[in-house]
Amino acid sequence: MKQLNLKAIAMAMIASVSASAFAADIKPTDPQLSVQLWSIKDDVGADFEGTLKKLAAMGFQGVEFAGNFGAYANDAKGLKVFLDKTGLKASGAHVHFDKLTPETIDATIAFYKAIDCKYLIIPMDKRAFTNEGAKEVAADLKKVQEKLAAHGMRTGYHNHKPEMLGEMGNTPWDVIGKNTNSDIILQQDVGWTEVAGKNPVDFVKAYPGRTITTHYKASAPEEGNLEHPIIGQDTTDWKALIEANRTVGGTLWLVVEQESYPKDMTPMQSVEASLKGLQKIIADTQ
Repeated sequence: MKQLNLKAIAMAMIASVSASAFAADIKPTDPQLSVQLWSIKDDVGADFEGTLKKLAAMGFQGVEFAGNFGAYANDAKGLKVFLDKTGLKASGAHVHFDKLTPETIDATIAFYKAIDCKYLIIPMDKRAFTNEGAKEVAADLKKVQEKLAAHGMRTGYHNHKPEMLGEMGNTPWDVIGKNTNSDIILQQDVGWTEVAGKNPVDFVKAYPGRTITTHYKASAPEEGNLEHPIIGQDTTDWKALIEANRTVGGTLWLVVEQESYPKDMTPMQSVEASLKGLQKIIADTQ
C-alpha cells in the first residue's frame, strides 16, 4: 500500500511540474543514451571529431560536454553543423560557476544555445560537501536559473560522494533539493551515490521529475572500491533504477560515465562495453 501511495504521489507531483514552462522536458520517458566526454578526455583532446564520430557509431544518441570542443571552441555554429552531420545531440554540459557569473553568463548562454544544449550542470562545488555550504550552492543555482529560464535552458548540480553522506533527508544533496525549485536539475551520479552507501533509487523517488539527466557509472574511483567498472558486470540494480528514472525521475538522458577502467581495456573500449551492457539491460526491461 505504501508503495502504491508513493507512486501515486510521485506521479501527481510530476503532473504538477509538467504545468511549468518546461513541460515538454519533464515527463516519464524511455531515456536516450549519452556519454560524458570526460570519460574519454584524452581521446577527445587528441581527435575531437574522430572520437565523436566513433561514439555515434557505437550507438550513443548524445554527448555531454566537459569543456573541450576541439577546433570549435570559438565556433558554436560550426560545432552544431558537425553534431548534426554526426547525428549526435548535446544532452547537456558540465559548466562551472565561473562561466555563469554576471560577467560571463551571457557568452556562455550564447555558445550553448547555438548548439541546442539546454542543460548546464555544475559538476562540483566543494561548498556542497557540507549542509551549510550546500545552502549557498542552492542560492547560486537559483540565481543562474533565473537567467537561463528566459532562454529555455536549465542549470543543475552533479554529486560526488560527500553530497550523499549523512542521514537520508538531511544530506547536502537533500539541502540542495529542498532549497531549490523543480526547475533545478538534480543530476545524480550513481557510482558516487553508491560509494556513499546510499541507494540511488531512493534519491530519484525523493525528488520526482528532477532527474532529467543521470550519470550511469558502475564504479567510482574511490580508494579500496572493488566494484567492476563496466555496466552490467557490476552489482547495481540497474533495472530498478531505469524503472525509477522512467516513471518518477522524468529522465530524458542516461549518461554513461567512466572514471575507472579495466586494466586490459582502453577508455574508449570501456565506454563501449558499458554502453553495450546498458543496452542489454534496457532491452531486458522492455
